[in-house]
Amino acid sequence: MRYITFDESRPLDIILLGRVAIDFNPAYNDQVKEEFKPLKKVHTFEKFVGGSPANIAVGVTRHGLKAGFIGKVSDDQFGEYVVDYFDEQGIDTSHISKCTGGEKLGLTFTEMLSPKESSILMYRNKIADLQLSVDDIDEDYIKSAKSILISGTALAESPSREATIKAMLLAKKNDTKVIFDIDYREYNWKNSDEISIYYSIIAKEADIIMGSREEFDLTEKLIQPGMSDEESAQYWQSCKAKIVVIKHGMKGSTAYTNDGQKFSIKPFPVEARKGFGGGDGYGSGFLYGLYQGWEVIDCLEFGSAEASMMVRSNNCSDSLPGPDAVHAFIKEEKEKFGEMIARV
Repeated sequence: MRYITFDESRPLDIILLGRVAIDFNPAYNDQVKEEFKPLKKVHTFEKFVGGSPANIAVGVTRHGLKAGFIGKVSDDQFGEYVVDYFDEQGIDTSHISKCTGGEKLGLTFTEMLSPKESSILMYRNKIADLQLSVDDIDEDYIKSAKSILISGTALAESPSREATIKAMLLAKKNDTKVIFDIDYREYNWKNSDEISIYYSIIAKEADIIMGSREEFDLTEKLIQPGMSDEESAQYWQSCKAKIVVIKHGMKGSTAYTNDGQKFSIKPFPVEARKGFGGGDGYGSGFLYGLYQGWEVIDCLEFGSAEASMMVRSNNCSDSLPGPDAVHAFIKEEKEKFGEMIARV
């Protein structure tokens, strides 16, 4: 059953809005292999485009969808690197602009202590992506897309939060579907009340909401704290949501549909390289399935498979797979572990 339909006459499948950064991960390639160790002991890094909405833009494009991006980059070599990378991937960059006040892209340094222990050191002072302004939001561009994906980090500060809300309002005006990837990162937020205020503004208008249990708790703090997954789904579906996806990390995830059904999935077992990045693969794969008109459980399985592929990789953007690779991974995992390995 299709829970959401897209206007097939529109040239862009999806526009993503929000954070783009530069990731520096401990090198792990044919020439250099930095083993698991504290960040202070790492000597060699590899550079990648990062940031959740940026990664999802790459991911859905690898699956053949046509993506655009609304964002701000620094007016320097790193800003050029991001735009060139997006162009190479086939992502529309016509609405990415350069900052004029000297703001810089965020730099993320990854610490990998073990397959289950990893963290990031983030530099986000005077940050470029949060300089997005209402003047950067073009109504004609938004109505050229079937959907817009809003990342929660774009709401952390002004002027980006007003630009984000404007984009959401124009999307609703023009029947461009709104996807809210809550994507909580503690940096730049001042307090939890502020998080709940701005997250809930978008969540109340979203057609699809995706997030972890912690992220839903933050969103619901000023509405009704302590809700169960089922209560959260019912609440947001009483607003506008057609699909609510709640993730519990290694315990799996569940999609709740607005006809009262729920579909659950578990991660595919892999030997992990890092404990993050899976969410971007999950989002890319899940959304791709929805665009193909698949059943929700198949969308979840595809997203879960892509998430597992990403946590075993040393980066989050370059390693995003195409659909054939994901299907091959699912087939291999099922032959090894059994047909129902990921389904609950």
